[in-house]
Amino acid sequence: MIIKPSISVISSDRVESRIELDLQSRFTVDAPDAVSIDNAVAYSPMINSHDHLIGNWFPRAGDKRPYHNSHIWVEDMKSSFSFLERNKFWMNDGSFRLHEPASLILAQLGAYKNLFCGCATVHDHAPVQQDVYYDAMPIEVIRAYRQCHSITLENWWGGESADEEMRLTDGKIPYIIHLGEGIDTITKAEFSEVVKRKLLRRNTLMIHGIAFSEADLKKIAAAKASVCWCPTSNYYLIGETLKVEAALACGANVTIGTDSTMSGGINLFDEFATVHQHFPNLPLSTLYKMATENAVYALMLPERFAKLQPDQTRNLLLMDIIDRDPFANLLACDASNIRLLMREGKPIYGDTDWLQWLDLDMSDYSTFRTGSKEKFVIGDPQDLNDQIDAVLGYHKDFPYLPF
Repeated sequence: MIIKPSISVISSDRVESRIELDLQSRFTVDAPDAVSIDNAVAYSPMINSHDHLIGNWFPRAGDKRPYHNSHIWVEDMKSSFSFLERNKFWMNDGSFRLHEPASLILAQLGAYKNLFCGCATVHDHAPVQQDVYYDAMPIEVIRAYRQCHSITLENWWGGESADEEMRLTDGKIPYIIHLGEGIDTITKAEFSEVVKRKLLRRNTLMIHGIAFSEADLKKIAAAKASVCWCPTSNYYLIGETLKVEAALACGANVTIGTDSTMSGGINLFDEFATVHQHFPNLPLSTLYKMATENAVYALMLPERFAKLQPDQTRNLLLMDIIDRDPFANLLACDASNIRLLMREGKPIYGDTDWLQWLDLDMSDYSTFRTGSKEKFVIGDPQDLNDQIDAVLGYHKDFPYLPF
C-alpha cells in the first residue's frame, strides 16, 4: 500500500513534501494501491529511553522538594499519597517479579502511556524480566540490556553488581544506570566512580546527569557513551537539570525520557513542552532526534528504527497537522491526533477509518472515542483501568489515558 502524506519527516534533518511511503504490512491486504493522506505528517515512531512502567501512578510523589538527590526521594515517596494509594492495588514486596498479575497490569498501563504519545518503543528501567513480561506489552519494551539502579544504591531492586552487570553486556547490549541525579557531593562523586570502575563505555547509558560537569560531559562524548535527559522529573525533584546545551556542544549523545509519572511528565509530548519552556532556543528538530536517532544509538537498536524508511515503511507514526512546522507540531498534538501508529508492520493504534484498509483480528483490539474521533488500539487499556477501579472501589483517572 502506498500512502502520500502532506509532509514526511525522514529524519531530524530531512523533511519531504508529498513523497510516497510504501507501507510494508501483511495487514493491508484489502487496501487500495495508493492513498493520498491530506493534512497529515509522517514520522518515525518515537522511543522513550527511560521509564519505570510500574511507576506510572498519579499524582506525583514527594512532599519535601526540592531534594539534594533522588536517593532521598526514593525513601520519602514511600509515605506519599500516590505511593500508598498504589499499594492498595499492588504492593512491592522487593522481588520485582513484574510478570505477576497486579504488577503486570500496572506495567501494561505504563506501556499505553507511551503508545498514546506515539512511542512504539520504551526502555523500562527495572531488573531484567522473564520473556512473558515483555511479550504481554502493547508496544516494544526493550529486553536486551543490563542495568544497575545507581552507583550509590547499587542494585537494591535486584540484579547483579554494577560491575557484573557490565560484564554481562559483553559490549553488545546497553548498560543502563541512574547517575548524578542530584546536586550534592554524593551525586557529584558518582561519575568519577563510574570512570574509576571502568563502567564508562560505548554501551553505557546514564540516566539524568544533573550533577555532571562540563568536564564530565566531554569524557562522556570521548567515550561515545550516552546520557538520557528527563527534564520534567529533574525540575520536579531537584529543581535543576542536565547541562544539555553543554552536552550537545561537546558532542555527547543525548536521548530523552519521561521517567515515571510519580516524578516525571505525563508523556513524551509533555516532556517536549517542558524542554521548550525552559530552553526555547533549543531546536525542536534536536528534540525529535533525541527521541529517534540518538535513542537508537544509545539503546543499540537496529538502524531501521532511527529514521522513516520511504521504500520499506514498516514503522510509522502518522499525525494530524496542527502546526505546519512538523517539529513544532509535536508540541501541539495529543493522542487524538495520532491517525496511525505501526511497529514492524503491525498497526497498534489509530483512527477506525483505517480499519476499512486493514485486515485485523479485532478480538486482539478494542475501540474507544477520544474527542470527536473513534480509535482502535491493540489490547484493552480500558479493561486494565477497570480492573484497578474494581480493587480500589472507585474510578482512578490516569491522565495519559485518552478515554
